[in-house]
Amino acid sequence: MSEPLHIVCPHCATTNRVQPDQLASHPDCGKCHQPLFEGSPAELDDAAAFEKHLTRSQIPLLVDFWAPWCGPCRMMAPAYQQAAAQLEPYIRVAKVNTEAAQALGARFNIRSIPTLALFVGGREVTRQAGAMTNPAQIVQWVKANLPRG
Repeated sequence: MSEPLHIVCPHCATTNRVQPDQLASHPDCGKCHQPLFEGSPAELDDAAAFEKHLTRSQIPLLVDFWAPWCGPCRMMAPAYQQAAAQLEPYIRVAKVNTEAAQALGARFNIRSIPTLALFVGGREVTRQAGAMTNPAQIVQWVKANLPRG
């Protein structure tokens, strides 16, 4: 039996232990009993919750840094939503509103929006500035940039 993965709940930020072979069976949080994955981006505007997802979850984290006033961000939103349904539960898909969470935007040196950033093991492995409006393009970009192994 393989080691359980730590998965942070997008609702209450509790760290859960989930067996890798149970990821696809829609696991719930042990504390708040909400689904750990809903096939849609988690809103991570709270810096403490973002930090937990970044450092405690043992699956990659894909973040869309965006703002409500940004036209390209709004154009990309439906494709990002569809990509989330394809990438979860093996990748946590999240959004950070850079207006609400300016410190996170500054911390990651976000200069243009939308910007997608992929984190593995708490470290950024790549980023892409500009809107991707095709869900398959987003999924392909993520898979191409995941470390092999």
